[in-house]
Amino acid sequence: MQATLSEQEVIRREKLVELRALGIDPYPAPSYKITHTAVQIKQGYSEETKEEYKEISLAGRIMSRRDMGKANFAVLQDETGTIQIYIKRDEICPGEDKSMFDTVWKKLLDLGDIIGIKGYGFITKTGETSVHVESFTLLTKALHPLPSVKEKDGEVFNEVTDLEFKYRQRYADLIVNPSVRDTFTRITKMKNAIRTFLNDRGGLEVDTPVLQSIPGGALARPFITHHNALDIPLYLRIANELYLKRLIVGGFPWVYEFSRNFRNEGMDRTHNPEFTILEFYVAYKDYLWMMETTEKMLEETAIATNGVSTSVIDGVEIDFKAPYKRISIYDAIHEHTGFDISQMDEAGLRDVCKALHIQVDATMGKGKLVDEIFGGKCEKHYVQPTFIIDYPVEMSPLTKKHREKEGLVERFELIINGKEIANAYSELNDPIDQRERFEEQLKNMERGDDEAMFIDNDFLRALEYGMPPTAGIGIGIERLAMLLTGNVSIQDVLFFPQMRPENVA
Repeated sequence: MQATLSEQEVIRREKLVELRALGIDPYPAPSYKITHTAVQIKQGYSEETKEEYKEISLAGRIMSRRDMGKANFAVLQDETGTIQIYIKRDEICPGEDKSMFDTVWKKLLDLGDIIGIKGYGFITKTGETSVHVESFTLLTKALHPLPSVKEKDGEVFNEVTDLEFKYRQRYADLIVNPSVRDTFTRITKMKNAIRTFLNDRGGLEVDTPVLQSIPGGALARPFITHHNALDIPLYLRIANELYLKRLIVGGFPWVYEFSRNFRNEGMDRTHNPEFTILEFYVAYKDYLWMMETTEKMLEETAIATNGVSTSVIDGVEIDFKAPYKRISIYDAIHEHTGFDISQMDEAGLRDVCKALHIQVDATMGKGKLVDEIFGGKCEKHYVQPTFIIDYPVEMSPLTKKHREKEGLVERFELIINGKEIANAYSELNDPIDQRERFEEQLKNMERGDDEAMFIDNDFLRALEYGMPPTAGIGIGIERLAMLLTGNVSIQDVLFFPQMRPENVA
C-alpha cells in the first residue's frame, strides 16, 4: 500500500498536471544528445579553449538554485559531478512570451528534476567555470523531493546520514552523496583488476548453479526452497567450490567465478546473507603457490583501485604490498593466549575455552573449538595482511593433509584488519579420504551442528575419475572492497544490503 503523500509530493503532482496543460511532456522520448559532461567543462574550459565550448549540450539533475529575479544561477549534476549554470529570462524567452522562464523554470521545476541544457561555457566574475544556458528541456519531473541538506553549528548533514534511510533508499544516497558513487566505481575497478590478473594468467571465467540439491563447499547454514516441477528441496548456493572442482576434473587447468552466495546466518558489519565470493582453482599447484599468487594479485588490485598499494580504513593504513607475514594457527593461538593446543583432544580444548571465557556448546567438535579460540582471541591482532597457515584436519574437510605435519592440512586463511578475507587449500583429491571427511561431517550434523557439510556423492564420483593436484581459494569480495575503499560496514559496499521489509503506512 502506498504511503500517504507529503505536502511536497502533492505539490509536485499538481505541477505535473500544469506542465502537461502547457503542452510540455514531463517524461519525453529518451534520446537526448550530450556533447559534454560537467567534469569535461570544468577541467577543459579556459580562455584558450573557449571556442571548443561554444556549443554545449548537457543533461543532469537540478541540485540547487539561486533566484536573482530575471536571471538565475543553478547547479546541475550529471554522472561526473556538478557544474554551475546561468539562465537569463530574456535569452531563454526572447519574445513577449516569458512563460518558459517565469512559469516553467521558476514555478514548475524543482530540485531533483532532470533537464537538458544547450549553451556555451564562460567564467563568472568570481572565477567559476559555468554554462550560459540558451535553452533548456525538461527530461524528467521528480515527484519525490531530494533529502534536505541542513546545517547546524557549522556541521552539514542530511537525511542520508541516517543509516536506515541510506541503505533502504540507496538511489537517494547516490544522488546526494558523490562519495558513495565513488565507492562503487572503485569497487568495479577492483573487480576488473582481479579479472584482468586472472585472465592474463590463463584463468577461464565460468558460471555454476545457484540452486543446488546439496549445499556443499562450506560450513554454513543454507536457505532452503522447493522446486515444484521436480518436487524436491533445493538450496541456495553457500559456495561454488565443488562445482569448480568438477571442472578441474573435466580438464580445465584454471577456472574462476565471482559467485553470489547465500547463507542463512546472522547479520552484522561484516556479514550479509547475500554476498560475493571469488573462487578460483588451478591444477598442478599447491597452497604455497597460492599464497604467492594471492599477494601479487591483491597488490596489483590495490594499485588499480586506489593508485597506490595502501588503503586507510578506520584510521589504520593497510599495505597490500607483497610479501605477507605467515604464521601457523597453533603458533598464533600460543602467541596470543599462552596455550599450546597442538596436541590437545576435544576435552582439552573445552577446558581451554572455559579458561578463556569462550562460550561453546555440545554440538561443537574439535575443529569448531579451535575456530572459536582463534576467532575470539587471535584474529583481531592481525591488522596487516597475514597468512594463517597449517590448520588441524578437523577444521578442513575439503583440504589435502599436510605433506610433513601429522594431523594438519595444507590450508591458509588471509587475515587483514582482524577479519578473514580469503581461505585457500591444497585441495583434497583422494576420494576415499574425502568420503571419510564427509562422514565425519555427518556425525557433526547428527549431534546438532546445522553448519556441517552434507555428503555429496556426485562430487565423490567426480573425484574417482581423478582430479589432478589442485590449489583453490575463496576471497570475500565485499570484505576486500571494504578494505580498499575504507568502509567499515559491509552495507556500505553493497548497493542494496538486506533489510527488514519497510512498513509503509
